[in-house]
Amino acid sequence: MKWRTGEQPIMPNQINKEATGQYDIYPHHGLGRNKIYNGYGSLAEWILEQKTVVIDGYVGVFWNHIQAQLQSVFDKEHVSVNWVVMTDFFKPSTAVEEMVQPFLGAQDAVWGRKCNLTLCDFFELSHSPEPNHTYEINIVIGTGAALLGWQAPIVYLDLPKNELQLRMRASAVRNLGAVETDTATNMYKRFYFVDWVVLNAHKQAISDVIAVLADSQWKDTLNWAFAKDIKKALQQMSQSVFRVRPWFEPGAWGGQWMKERIPGLSQNHVNLAWSFEMIVPENGLVFESDGALLEISFDFLMFQQHEAILGKHASLFGYEFPIRFDFLDTWDGGNLSIQCHPSLSYIREHFGETITQDETYYMLDCQPGAEVYLGFQEDIDPLTFKHVLEESQSQKKEVAIDQYVQVHQAEKHELFLIPNGTVHSAGAGSLVLEISATPYIFTFKMYDWLRLDLNGQPRPINIEHAFKNLNFERKGERVEEELIAKPQLVKAGQDWQIIHLPTHQQHFYDIERLEFETHIEIDTADTVHILMLVEGTSVDVQTADGTIAHFHYAETFVIPAAAQHYRLTNTCNGTAKVIKAFIKEDAAMLVM
Repeated sequence: MKWRTGEQPIMPNQINKEATGQYDIYPHHGLGRNKIYNGYGSLAEWILEQKTVVIDGYVGVFWNHIQAQLQSVFDKEHVSVNWVVMTDFFKPSTAVEEMVQPFLGAQDAVWGRKCNLTLCDFFELSHSPEPNHTYEINIVIGTGAALLGWQAPIVYLDLPKNELQLRMRASAVRNLGAVETDTATNMYKRFYFVDWVVLNAHKQAISDVIAVLADSQWKDTLNWAFAKDIKKALQQMSQSVFRVRPWFEPGAWGGQWMKERIPGLSQNHVNLAWSFEMIVPENGLVFESDGALLEISFDFLMFQQHEAILGKHASLFGYEFPIRFDFLDTWDGGNLSIQCHPSLSYIREHFGETITQDETYYMLDCQPGAEVYLGFQEDIDPLTFKHVLEESQSQKKEVAIDQYVQVHQAEKHELFLIPNGTVHSAGAGSLVLEISATPYIFTFKMYDWLRLDLNGQPRPINIEHAFKNLNFERKGERVEEELIAKPQLVKAGQDWQIIHLPTHQQHFYDIERLEFETHIEIDTADTVHILMLVEGTSVDVQTADGTIAHFHYAETFVIPAAAQHYRLTNTCNGTAKVIKAFIKEDAAMLVM
């Protein structure tokens, strides 16, 4: 049975190649010697010492396979094991479906609403068993195992979100409490609005008492470490610098820039449309010890160190990391859909998010003739525009979109501003660094060039949602004045300068470009900085605690607020240019 889809190989569990001196698709952070253990045998040996353990973890873990692997080790040791399996305590699937349905909308709805359920709601635990000490070993296993309340060490099996989705698309996993698979679209909607919400809350609730963290993304092995060692590394990371593991996806409009320039990506992809550079609801952190790799979800860092990460904005955003970086690759590709994003009140009322999808497009690279669609023409008539879009959708008619939406020539290092409600699209021929507030799935498509997705199906069009959010005042000359950043020199030294690329007044984050020949010194001002080298080959980063890290062109890295101060050193010839995104002083006024 196929257990994952996609062309991109799974992350190796051991470092198996030399560094290329270019963009690294598996960035990792050192744990020190002898901190990561490999295989079911080593985990079983530790369990034998404990006698009673709780094995909890995320949705999508192959629980039956893991139980069988551990049991094979126990059989060799001739020990008796009492397995208590959490799937035995799920409420009937019909009851689960009835419970989650209010958060999923209609069957054909693209979005649901983030639920207010808890993981306990999925189980009937009134008669849950205690350990049976007539057995030598007692193990409760499965998602939610810690809910039984056994006084025993907790092993937590994590699973990267990209691997969960590849398993989902292969119909190898099910939603929480479900007995059947569904379409990939419906399963993802349920994951996003229900399963991930309750499981992340459960993970947070038990994070301080987890004894072992294990990475279960591989089929026939796992890597694990003691949580105390991971926590120590997270604390150090929160004072210095880190990078999350990116992942890459093809799409209807995808291009060839990333395939051609990033080593280690599969060349079997027809294209690559996105890189999740730092969309932390779906990214992980990778640790290394003696060449072994172990990945955990990013939220463990926020649960442990959100105040150090966010500084003075920690109370505003809590455990949510507020800014995302991602690539939109249309190099030798196609146009994105004509689209907009919801207002703050709309995303809260309809989808349960706390902040909305305010975006910018930073043009990392452009082919000749690259364009960005942004803002309306001066003579836009909303009723006419809506009629044309609806006619296109119903009759498959092409739309001369530039009659309604402005088209701007795009140049490398330009910044286009896309506050919510703004009509926009990235045109073909560019690699866009999208800098945005973290929400990332709420795109209301109005026109998609009559094309099909990579599975030969039409992509959803959301004209009604769009017209409840479109700002038709962003038109004519106002677009050039308000939605294209005008660079301003902030500060300069002998061989460096800081250029402000002002974002829109609605954006709660701001952007600067650091340009330097040798080095530049920066204070965090008690807020988090998200950075990327956008021109040059590589830079070194040294933080106040003495940590030194090396980053290549187009790699995203983060300096937490608690780092206080850092130095960027250019390690190549010419001028290094680094984009820096950070939270505005008056952010609270913009997200309330």
